[in-house]
Amino acid sequence: MSCSVARPLDSVTVSSSSATVSGIGPIPEAAPASLCTREPHVPADRLVAEMVPPPRFDSVRFETYIPDPNQPSQTEAVRVLSGFAAGLGGAHATGAGRRGFLGFGRAKAPKVPAGPRGVYLDGGYGVGKTHLLASLWHATPAEPSLKAFGTFVELTNLVGALGFQKTVQTLSGHRLLCIDEFELDDPGDTVLVSTLLGKLVDAGVALAATSNTLPGKLGEGRFAAADFLREIQGLSAHFRALRIDGEDYRHRGLPEAPAPYSEEKVTKAAYATEGASLDDFPHLLAHLARVHPSRYGALTDGLEAVCLTGVEPVPDQSTALRLVVLADRLYDREVPVLASGLPFDRLFSEEMLNGGYRKKYFRAISRLTALARDAKRLVEH
Repeated sequence: MSCSVARPLDSVTVSSSSATVSGIGPIPEAAPASLCTREPHVPADRLVAEMVPPPRFDSVRFETYIPDPNQPSQTEAVRVLSGFAAGLGGAHATGAGRRGFLGFGRAKAPKVPAGPRGVYLDGGYGVGKTHLLASLWHATPAEPSLKAFGTFVELTNLVGALGFQKTVQTLSGHRLLCIDEFELDDPGDTVLVSTLLGKLVDAGVALAATSNTLPGKLGEGRFAAADFLREIQGLSAHFRALRIDGEDYRHRGLPEAPAPYSEEKVTKAAYATEGASLDDFPHLLAHLARVHPSRYGALTDGLEAVCLTGVEPVPDQSTALRLVVLADRLYDREVPVLASGLPFDRLFSEEMLNGGYRKKYFRAISRLTALARDAKRLVEH
């Protein structure tokens, strides 16, 4: 799949009009952007360069993680991960010293540190796993170019862009690879990434990961350590699982999400907010089907807010899963979402919320709710 960088906001084609929106006077010459006009392409070198914690997690550290006093596992996770990061200083995870670009070279370094050289953060959505994973990345004493952080989707897309062997070569000189949202629900990609991780472990790369829940896993649907360790097959011995209990911090002690606004208010806010986009929700869902999910981050380049009109239930599971990816990218980039129509907790049907992808859907609801809360200022302003 060929890729190129998405156009910046000021060069994206949007419609303009000299009509008047009720209550705000003439529409400015430059109307809000539209996600539906964007078809971004992302080159391989950008994929590698962007394998760092997303903007929302630029400043997070272990010190900024606030453990729930009623959940001692959260405090324990900070302690263990801090020690894990410190143990990665000065050499490859194997203690063999950094090797050349192709993974060759003789070991010239300290002995192998004791214990597993990978960690798996096992917990429900909203307990701060990504915060902790990003904190581990920041705390590891190595140059950013020697550490990689990305979602499972971003990693598989890197393999698709570079090829398997080139990806191994590119990442084998790294001190640490962090994988957020390891996709246990795609058997083919799971085997591919497990094979890749095996090569990287052999090259001395330390690993850290979180994951989702396998399809068909009903009930609590929160903890997936056994599934993760089984799916990565021969790599399980390299991982120490850290279970992190707790409730979704995005709703911990916070007010309920604001109700959707009228279409008129959403439209007014879109025109009044520099860098905002404005789209009809059903049209946006249709457009997402034409853009590969690995490009959804680029789809939002330059946006300061996303305004949606006519939010309605998602019609099918394929569309729902694409919306989950978009919600993740908007949340990573802290882009507020202002909407009219139905509230976000009614996006997914009961069948979806009780099915194998329930964890993804609840995460999307949680994140979109947080972004809707952030968007209140657009209307108040």
